[in-house]
Amino acid sequence: MTDRPRLWLLSWAAALSGLFLILGILVTAGWSPLLDADRALSRPFADAVADHAHVITGLRWFELATGTLAAELATVAIALLLWWKGHPRAGVYFALVNAATILSVQVLKPLFDRDRPEWQIAERLLHNGSYPSGHAAWAASILGSLAVLVSMLVRKAPMRKLAYAALLLAVLAIGADRLLLGRHFVTDVAGGMLLGGFWVLVVLALYSPIPRGHAVSARPLVVSVPHGKRDLAVVLNPIKVEDLSQFRSVVTQMAIESGWSEPTWHYTTVEDPGTGQAHQAAIDGADLVLVCGGDGTVREVCTELAGTGIPVGIVPAGTGNLLGRNLSLPLYFRSAIDVALNGQDRAIDMVRISGDGVEETSFLVMAGMGFDAAIMEGVNEDIKKKVGWIAYVLSALKALMFPTMKLEVSIDDGPFTKHRARTLVVGNVGYLQGGMPLIPNASIDDGQLDVVILYPKKFLSWIPLAVRVLTKQKRSDTTITRFTGSKVVVRSAVDVPRQIDGDIIASGSELTCETVHGRLLVRVPR
Repeated sequence: MTDRPRLWLLSWAAALSGLFLILGILVTAGWSPLLDADRALSRPFADAVADHAHVITGLRWFELATGTLAAELATVAIALLLWWKGHPRAGVYFALVNAATILSVQVLKPLFDRDRPEWQIAERLLHNGSYPSGHAAWAASILGSLAVLVSMLVRKAPMRKLAYAALLLAVLAIGADRLLLGRHFVTDVAGGMLLGGFWVLVVLALYSPIPRGHAVSARPLVVSVPHGKRDLAVVLNPIKVEDLSQFRSVVTQMAIESGWSEPTWHYTTVEDPGTGQAHQAAIDGADLVLVCGGDGTVREVCTELAGTGIPVGIVPAGTGNLLGRNLSLPLYFRSAIDVALNGQDRAIDMVRISGDGVEETSFLVMAGMGFDAAIMEGVNEDIKKKVGWIAYVLSALKALMFPTMKLEVSIDDGPFTKHRARTLVVGNVGYLQGGMPLIPNASIDDGQLDVVILYPKKFLSWIPLAVRVLTKQKRSDTTITRFTGSKVVVRSAVDVPRQIDGDIIASGSELTCETVHGRLLVRVPR
C-alpha cells in the first residue's frame, strides 16, 4: 500500500468519499427504496438477540470497549508505541488518520442528523445522529491504518495475511455489534467504514509513514572513500527476500542516488553461506559491502571482512536479527538500506571461539550452552518460515526444564569456579528479541565479554527470574550469576547442546571465547 502512487490513493479516496456522501444524502432526503431496504436488512439483526439478555450484556460491554474513549486511548497509545519503537513517521501517520476520523464523525453526525432505529435496546437509548456510525468509522480507520503499517513493517507473508485477517474480522465484529444492539442501520455502518477508509487513504497520499532518508537532515560525514571510487557489493541470501527483482531494483536505485556505483551481486548458497561471497567482494575492491540475511549470513560475511577495513552495511532479514537490533539498525528494509549506504562507520568487537569438536571461528552476538542452545535445536523450521519468532517461543516452552548442567568457568585465565546451571550465555551484546535485557551492561565495542549463568531450580522459578531480567536487576546469586572479562573458558561435566549466534554446533563439553577489540567496521545510524 505504501508504494502506491499518490494519484491512485487520492482516486480511491475520492471514490470512498463520493459513496459516503451519496449514502448520506439519500438517507437524509428520505429516499424510500433505500430506507425500505435499509430497514429490511437491519431489523433482523436486533430481533435475533432481543430475547437473549446475556448476549445483549456481552454486546454492551463490547460497545463500551470499542467506543469513542477507547478509540482515543488506542490512538494515543499506539502512536506513542510506534514512536518509541523507532517509527516516528508511522506514529504520526496513525495519529493523523484516527484524529481526523474522530473529529469528522463529531462534525458530520449533526449535519446529517438521522434518527436512530426505533428498535434500539431499551436499557440505554442513544439520541445523537445515526449517520455515520462512529464505532464503524474509527474501527475502519484504526484497523485500516494498522493494515497499512503491517504491509510496511511485517516481512513474512503468512504473518501479514494472518494480521490482515484478524483486522478484517475485528472491523466486521464492531459493525455487527452496532446492528445487533439496534444502534444503527446497515447504511450507517457502511457510511462509517467508508469515512474511515477515506481518511486512511487521503492521509497516506499526503503524509507517507515511510521513514525519511537517513542523510536528509544529518550533517555530511567526512569522506572516507576517494571521489570517483565508491564500489558497492551486495551479499544476499536470496531466500530472505520475497521479491528478488524488486529488492535488487530498490537497492540499485538507492545506491545510485547516494553516490555509489551500481552494485555487484553475490548470492549465498547452502554450501557457502557468505564467506566465499564476501571474500570475492573484497578481492574485487569493494569499498562497502552490504549483507542481507539472517544472523548466520551476517556472521559469515563479517568474519571474512574483519580486519580488512571494508565497512559492512547490514540489512537484517532473518528471524532474530540480534546484531541489527543491538546496533539500533531499523528493520524496515528501505531504512536499513539507507543506513547501510549513508550511515557512519563504527568499530565493533568480534569474539574468537573454539572448543571440542569445533574449528576456531568467530561470533558477533552470543554463544551459549544448555537451555538457549536447546531452543535453537528444537525450532521447527517449517513453523519458523511461516510465523517467524513465534517458533522460538514454542521451542522455549518445550525446553524450559532443560536438565541441570555442572559447569566450571574461568575468566581471564583465572581459577575455575564451579556452578550449576540450566543455561550459560557468553555475550558480545546484551539484548535478545523483544528488547529483553539479558545482559544489559554488555557493549559491543568495550573489549569485554559478559557471561550470565541462569539456574532456575523449579519450573515456576522462571517467573521471578524473568522479572529480574526484564527489570535489569544487577544482584547476583545462585539463580543469576554474572561475570565480565576479555577471555572466558567454560567446561561442562557432560556433552550439552551449544550454539553460536543462533546456529547450532556439535554438542560438546567446552567452549573458549576471547574478544578481539574493534576488529570490524559496520555501518550504524548517525
